[in-house]
Amino acid sequence: MDAKRGFVPQDERNFSPEALRILRTASRHIRYLINEGYDLKQASTFVGNHYLLSERQRLAIMRSVAADRQAAVRRSRQTGIEELAGKEIWIDGFNTIITLEVILSDSIFFTCMDGTLRDLAALRGTYRLIPETDSAVKLMLDVLKEAKAGTVRILLDEPVSNSGRLKAKIADIAEGYPFDLDIRIQRDVDRELYNRELVVTSDSVILDHCLSWVNLTGECLARECLGKGKKTPLQVWE
Repeated sequence: MDAKRGFVPQDERNFSPEALRILRTASRHIRYLINEGYDLKQASTFVGNHYLLSERQRLAIMRSVAADRQAAVRRSRQTGIEELAGKEIWIDGFNTIITLEVILSDSIFFTCMDGTLRDLAALRGTYRLIPETDSAVKLMLDVLKEAKAGTVRILLDEPVSNSGRLKAKIADIAEGYPFDLDIRIQRDVDRELYNRELVVTSDSVILDHCLSWVNLTGECLARECLGKGKKTPLQVWE
């Protein structure tokens, strides 16, 4: 079984050094258009056709860029990990764990204009546990423990397959951690996280509606992965 979350063999070509130079040029044109009010998808289609970009390359740009003002607002709402002591943390479970699985699988992921890390793993209602799932969950919980989080609420999307198995897996790994843990399976996770403080997600819609957010995946990457032979995030914008 292929355990590499988000891995596509063509990505070696899609994101080669030469391809990245083209993607950064394309992203500059897309940013100009969206800063002028054009729709991101339409702008990426127009520019992507001009540069003959693959679907994966276009998706990488769309997930990495934002209008300058939009990115600045999101960054202004970011709260540092040092502010979590004793606090209630709300985690977009699948979004966070899948990104960590991608990182631990040495697959492609990106640093984005708004300060988040994003990947190209398409969930689309289906999810299965992989060998990296245990390590991803433990890494997330270890960073929260070190940050002295008070209450951790992890929300999992009800319509997604194996959400119950992931809930059980998290609960099993979390035994003995010092914070209060609440794992919920909900139908509309996005709306539950609107207007919340200290949200952990890279979902752009949630970031535009929450009161504050925490770059927990970035902390996990910095503390546990960098310098240990793992891939580092790519940047497709300039």
